[in-house]
Amino acid sequence: MKIKMLLASIATAGAMAAVSAPAAAHHAFSAEFDANLPIALRGPITRVEWINPHSWIHLEHTNDDGSKQAWMVEGGTPNTLLRRGINRDSLQLGTEIVVTGYQSKDRLCTPSCRGNGRDITFPDGRKLFMGSSGTGAPTDGSDPAEP
Repeated sequence: MKIKMLLASIATAGAMAAVSAPAAAHHAFSAEFDANLPIALRGPITRVEWINPHSWIHLEHTNDDGSKQAWMVEGGTPNTLLRRGINRDSLQLGTEIVVTGYQSKDRLCTPSCRGNGRDITFPDGRKLFMGSSGTGAPTDGSDPAEP
């Protein structure tokens, strides 16, 4: 009987940890990113993560000196990006994009630099808002829902 109770307790604890983990990962813009550190990145897409609560677009940015730098740029939820016209077909690996946004407060770039994306510009000139609204991000005119 004690073994069954112990196993039930372990299963319950594991289920609670699994359910609470995604919620703990969500954050306000100002908790991780700095509105005073704007970024403008250009480079090919190297990876896309369609995960909640934020999607991530990875790209290889070429610095002014010609060196390459890996960046991972946070966007809204996958559902938010889909509603704005950004989907798996538009984010093909190797596609050269331009992303504007804000760098992380820690400014660390190991293994990748991190930023919060506001706008993404595609090779055909389409420009779409990819950020998260209502999270404390700066009112910079990128979000069409802002007043």
